[in-house]
Amino acid sequence: MEKRRRRTARTGTLPLPRSPPPVSRVWSAAVGSAWKQLPDELPEPARRLAEELRAVKDAAGLSLSELAARTHYSRASWERWLNGKRVVTEQALDALAGAVECDGAALRALWRRAVAGPEAVADGPSGAEEPAVEEPAVAEPAAEEAVREPVSVEEAPVAGPAPAVWWRRPAALVSGAAALALLLVLVGLRISRHDGQAAAADRPAATTGASAAPKPGPTAPACQAVGCAHKDPKTTGCGKDARTLQTQVVGKVVVYLRYSQTCRAAWAAITEGQPKDYATITDGTGESETALIHWGYDNYSAMLDAADPTVTFQVCGYQPAGHDCTAVVSDLAMVVASTPIPIGPASPPPGTGAGASTTPAPATPADPAPTDPSAPAAAPSPS
Repeated sequence: MEKRRRRTARTGTLPLPRSPPPVSRVWSAAVGSAWKQLPDELPEPARRLAEELRAVKDAAGLSLSELAARTHYSRASWERWLNGKRVVTEQALDALAGAVECDGAALRALWRRAVAGPEAVADGPSGAEEPAVEEPAVAEPAAEEAVREPVSVEEAPVAGPAPAVWWRRPAALVSGAAALALLLVLVGLRISRHDGQAAAADRPAATTGASAAPKPGPTAPACQAVGCAHKDPKTTGCGKDARTLQTQVVGKVVVYLRYSQTCRAAWAAITEGQPKDYATITDGTGESETALIHWGYDNYSAMLDAADPTVTFQVCGYQPAGHDCTAVVSDLAMVVASTPIPIGPASPPPGTGAGASTTPAPATPADPAPTDPSAPAAAPSPS
């Protein structure tokens, strides 16, 4: 304080106050402190992916609700992915890369490592360090001495002719042993084949009905219940026994509530639509998946867990003419058991679709559909 008074007395001016910290630094500190701490048991690849997703969201300046609206994935799903409770799905990652400016290739590489698990990450560095090991070079003098010992025996003076040393030709001995083993194997194969043909000739010819091989039973599904959540019903094989439990016509568009009894999972489907038309399935817990038409006229969404009989499901369709939803349904397994619903593809009811009336369906008072959804392209609708 005394130095400041002296400086003021010499110059006749007051010292300038210190400038406040930049607003960007204060904003970064506030945003960074808002995130919850990631779980301690979270593997390192999944932790890095969650931190990178947080950085992308902060850089875009989006809230969870805005992020959910842009990617067509629920706010609850993004909360779990960003806080390390679950690993983000591949479809949601593609939707994020299309909705905001980010390095999609780097995010996909981190996602592959997170899905592969810590075992694959642990195996990588060990393989890269193996060429640097040079321990065998330390044992070279001992090996050279062991090789030189027989030479010293050869050089020692002996009386009479030198005895033949059998180990001088190891290659010839090895090749002879290999040829003998090969000959024995060939002889054994020929004998076994001859015995098999003789036994087949002694057996009576079987009838056509008895010789028919039994048909293989149905293969086990690749996933069930919660294990099928947010997965593709076609690649997992769940679309093989899919049934349509509910339909709703929205203008010319038809939306479906699809269910697999084997996988105990449900998903949305949409047909007779145009690009940018979409259908969304939502359950009673807030989970949702979207089937967006990028090209063509139909598509389907990823699956939701339908094992709990108390959870409700509903599919809503959106198009420029308006939007509408199916009835709310619960206990999908009981619906299948109590109603003779056949297995088959998602087909529009008679009198709907392209041949239906052009009168648009009245719009219901609900949130308007996004004008430019950026969800990933999906495969054609399963049969």
